[in-house]
Amino acid sequence: MRLGVCYYPEQWPQDMWADDAARMAELGISHVRIAEFAWALMEPDPGRYDWAWLDLAIETLAAAGLKIILGTPTATPPKWLVDAHPDILSVGEDGRARGFGSRRHYSFSSETYRAECARIVTAMGERYGHHPAVVAWQIDNEFGCHDTTLSYGADAAARFRRWLATRYASVEALNRAWGTVFWSQIYRSFDEIQPPNLTVTEANPSHCLDYNRFASDEVVSFNRRQVDLLRCLSPGRDIVHNFMGFYTEFDHFAVGRDLDVATWDSYPLGFLEMFGGSNADKLRYLRQGHPDISGFHHDLYRACGRGRWWVMEQQPGPVNWATYNPAPLPGMVRAWTWEAFAHGAELVSYFRWRQAPFAQEQMHAGLNRPDNVLDQGGLEALRVAQELKTLGDLAPCRRSKVALVFSYEADWLTKIQPHGRGFRALFLAFETYSALRRAGLDVDMVAPDGDMAGYRLIMVPTLLVLSDEVVARLAGSGAVVVCGPRTGSRTPEGHIPANLGPGPLQAHLAAKVVRVESLRPGADPKLVLDGQTYDAKLWREDLETCLPSRAIFEDGKPAWVADGRWHYLATWPGPELMDQVVAHTAAQAGLAITTLPEGVRIRDRDNIRFAINFAPEARPAPAPEGVQLLLGTRNLAPGDVVAWRID
Repeated sequence: MRLGVCYYPEQWPQDMWADDAARMAELGISHVRIAEFAWALMEPDPGRYDWAWLDLAIETLAAAGLKIILGTPTATPPKWLVDAHPDILSVGEDGRARGFGSRRHYSFSSETYRAECARIVTAMGERYGHHPAVVAWQIDNEFGCHDTTLSYGADAAARFRRWLATRYASVEALNRAWGTVFWSQIYRSFDEIQPPNLTVTEANPSHCLDYNRFASDEVVSFNRRQVDLLRCLSPGRDIVHNFMGFYTEFDHFAVGRDLDVATWDSYPLGFLEMFGGSNADKLRYLRQGHPDISGFHHDLYRACGRGRWWVMEQQPGPVNWATYNPAPLPGMVRAWTWEAFAHGAELVSYFRWRQAPFAQEQMHAGLNRPDNVLDQGGLEALRVAQELKTLGDLAPCRRSKVALVFSYEADWLTKIQPHGRGFRALFLAFETYSALRRAGLDVDMVAPDGDMAGYRLIMVPTLLVLSDEVVARLAGSGAVVVCGPRTGSRTPEGHIPANLGPGPLQAHLAAKVVRVESLRPGADPKLVLDGQTYDAKLWREDLETCLPSRAIFEDGKPAWVADGRWHYLATWPGPELMDQVVAHTAAQAGLAITTLPEGVRIRDRDNIRFAINFAPEARPAPAPEGVQLLLGTRNLAPGDVVAWRID
């Protein structure tokens, strides 16, 4: 468990660098990420490299005992490259090229840009690949940020056609898969196919689904080319990428397979403001962040990294990019750091060392203020560094007893055809995760093609394309399996299955979805479970089944059916109903749940249980009487952390 920081030496006078490095080391920081936005300084003119400043920066940081994570600068191609090769620019859904002047202004599909990236990465690898202070490489920065995964330019169109030809072999097979007989969309050759933008109304959903798949594969191959170069030029170093929160436009599991470590950028207050639930939640957790937003992503990226993961950017204060940007509650930077370590992080790196007084991020806090005085986040990082010395290293997280199956493809499908405003697989997965965490359960995220053996409870919030292979893995796990609405409702081509939903699941659970409807707020479904009425929302399915109902809609039709260890929910449960689903199925799986005070979350690592209070009120620590506390006290103030050893 180590602390890091993101640093931009090129943005500060060189006579500050040595003092910055010394202060980082004094603060307890061991790792520093640099250079991910510095292409224009590395290569100020085509083919003319200037390494002197970066040589000095690396030597200065190394002299202070700091380890360096070196970023490849491909998120920000320089102006001269854009002017020479305007074809590298990404093209938005509106058909317009994205211009120079910010970042991420490239297309993953540009053949020119791929070659230029290979050139600059090779030059960096040859110069710094064996430097003893360089311990890791970060590929690019935040793939797809600012909605740039999908590009609609000429290079993307050409590569999409080749991708389709490989997938379908013949245009006749494509026409069948896409159902192009509908609306006279039949293609005579792959050359006639364009990206699915600029259509009068919605494009063919199968076309859109394949374009999402193609775009995701483009990110995978773009990343892999840099990884392959650095594996040869800089052996023995970790290769990482920093993913984002609530971002699903490409398959992070697929990218993660080529990395040593998955990292992500954790901004709890920004994510709450931009992606959180109700206005009441946004007000209640205004300065702490929702209790489950960070944990959801910690567990997701632990899965993407196959057990190894870091936080590359941890929010240290107010950010600049959300709708509103409150300051964290005093103590929350420390709490977020310990939360990450409790979920298995090897490194938590803060963004950034010092707040910039200029350009786009001048309103984004750092560990230091622009006047170089340690800010609140810096003081809390110092406290964590001191506490880490007391606690010592911890083993990686063990496999949990509960798994949540998360599918990027499912989220693409629900964005393509939501059928009701707000139906997103991502947010149904998050709400399911949140219910598991409210019950005190540790959770592993699992890809649909992942290992499901050994779990006792597997939650499948929604998995629209449900293959026979996934069903077989679920069956072979021996776990209690809970599937949510729309699971098994589409074939791989994006069609309704011949036997209707939930498709292959019917081999284990005799229920058929014969009608679906989406309902606006105020007309939400209500369910009766054990004589109590609960709220659902947005979605309702009519089931044709002879199975007994665990819960029914108010009109008496089945809403939750089960056959042995297989369960199916025909609606999107509200929070109280989701809690009941977790309680019932966890009991069936032989799992004990923990009644936690509102706003408190627990997580176990290496026989140590951590508890964090996200509520704006003090809470009692959920620690048994008599245990020795390793961190904190029995009174959990808002934003406080407590830890104790468990058997």
